[in-house]
Parts: sequence; C-alpha cells; structure tokens
Amino acid sequence: MLIRIRKPSDCATSEITPKATFLNRRRFIATAAAGAIAPMLAPAAAWARGKALPGVVKGPFNTDEKQTPYDLATTYNNFYEFGTSKGDPAKMSGDFIPKPWSVTVEGEVGKPGTYDFDDLIKPHMLEERIYRMRCVEAWSMVIPWTGIPLADVIKRLEPTSKAKYVAFETLYDKERMPGQGYAVLDWPYVEGLRMDEAMNPLALLAVGLYGEEMPNQNGAPIRLVVPWKYGFKSIKSIVKIRLQETMPPTSWNKAAPREYGFYSNVNPEVNHPRWSQAKERRIDTKTSGISALFLPKQPTLMFNGYADEVAQMYTGMDMTENY
Repeated sequence: MLIRIRKPSDCATSEITPKATFLNRRRFIATAAAGAIAPMLAPAAAWARGKALPGVVKGPFNTDEKQTPYDLATTYNNFYEFGTSKGDPAKMSGDFIPKPWSVTVEGEVGKPGTYDFDDLIKPHMLEERIYRMRCVEAWSMVIPWTGIPLADVIKRLEPTSKAKYVAFETLYDKERMPGQGYAVLDWPYVEGLRMDEAMNPLALLAVGLYGEEMPNQNGAPIRLVVPWKYGFKSIKSIVKIRLQETMPPTSWNKAAPREYGFYSNVNPEVNHPRWSQAKERRIDTKTSGISALFLPKQPTLMFNGYADEVAQMYTGMDMTENY
C-alpha cells in the first residue's frame, strides 16, 4: 500500500482509524505497535483438504520460492466476514456452503446478466500460478493459486469504451457470514481495479489453491488475486462484477482513507502511518509455540517483486499521493 507520510501532529489518532475499526482490530493493532504480528503460527486444528481440481495446467509468472504450508495458508488469514482474528475464518466458515453460486455482471458491458459459477469458469483453462502474497500487517506467504486470468473473463463480457474501472462485491449474508453482524466495515465488502490493472496478465480469478477447490476461509468459491497489491485488494467470495466509468469505492478506503488508498500497491519506500512497510516476515515454515515475532525479516520488494510486469501502468504517477 502506498501511503502519504504525515507528521503525528497532522491529525488525531481518532481521525486516522474509525472507532469501530480500531476496537475490532485491537488485537492486531497492539502487536503492530511492536512492529510484528504476535499470534502463534501453529494452526489450532487441521483443516479438511478439498477436492482436487482436474485439468489444471502450469501457468506463467510462477516463483520458485518456498511455498507456505497448506495448513498455515488456510488457518492464518484475513476474512473479516468470518471474524477479525487470523484463526477465525477457518473456525467460523465450516458451515458455509459456497455452491450453487452465481456472479452478477453489470454496467458497461455488452453481455450483462447473472452467470452461474460453472458457466463463468468452464470456458477457460484452469491455471496454477505460484504467487507471493504480501499482507499490510508486514507478513507474507507464497501460495499456488488455481484460476483463470481476469482479463479473459472481462473480454468475454465485451466491455464498452466507457469501462474505465472494474468494481467487485462480496456476498452479503449475515446468517452465512457471521462477521458481517459486526460494524467492523461497511458491508458488503467492495473493491476495485483500474481497467488496465484488471487486464494485466497477473490478475487472477482464483477458484482453488494447492491444486484443490478453494476453502471457505480463503474466499470460496471464487476470489480475486492481485499479487502486486496488498492482500486486502484480493476480494473474496465475489457475487458481483461491475464495469464502470468512474472510480468505485473500496471498503478499507472508506473505513480509513488516510491509511488505505485505492491503489494499495506494495511499496516498501512509503510507510504506513503506524508501522514500516520496508520489511516483512515470510510465513513459510510450520512453527510450534513460536511467536511470529521471532521469524526473520526480509526486505519487501517494490510491487511485491512484480515490477517488470506492472510498473509501466503507473509511469508518471506520484505513488505517495496515489497510495
């Protein structure tokens, strides 16, 4: 995330983060103040593995870095629709039934409508792509995602010349997603990309990970993966895609605009107001009873290491203003 640097005297803490957001994230903020995440990395319980996805081919852009173990990637994550603690999504999403599923397409497209999950996905070959994923809380993972290029779906929808942005929306159902019963964010969760970002070959609509169907806690049945941006840009459990002429609102920008901008590109040179973004802790090893505080740090790469693929989209932009 590209953040404008401010002096502490520029604004009150209450102006930086809404009270509801602060109170519901108190566990995280307390550890962030120490410059690291404190919850234990050992998963509380093993998660049942999903069905293998057939016909998956090796996709482009794969990193050969050590992958995060499956049980860490599926039990240590953010999905506030199921709770604000890192272990909540795995614990609270077991009863969530992700299929049947449909995605509504609206706006500046030649083929609007409501698409069944299979109709949206099956015309495309599933690819596995091993991406680095960087979270704003200064931790990162390496995950093999399975999905289809977002650009392929957009092309199929026949965008008009007025389509400048792509907006996404998560399912809103407090019965199925109990975390939505709390005023942590303005539900439903919404996100967006500029059209050239959405058409970049790196942007992926993921339907699985580790060669298996997407687990509930990771965004079943379909989510966005945008590896050069901070993790919260990769919206989960998508039910609506809208192509439009104006920049769409995004959930974290609405909640705390001084901290979370629309672009949210990984930039180690610009600090978050409350912690540094220069280094990260790579969660790639099973640990038992060892706090994340003791994992070694490594330098964070510009655009999360994908500068060759995406930097040209931001030529001429002040990335401290357009954070």
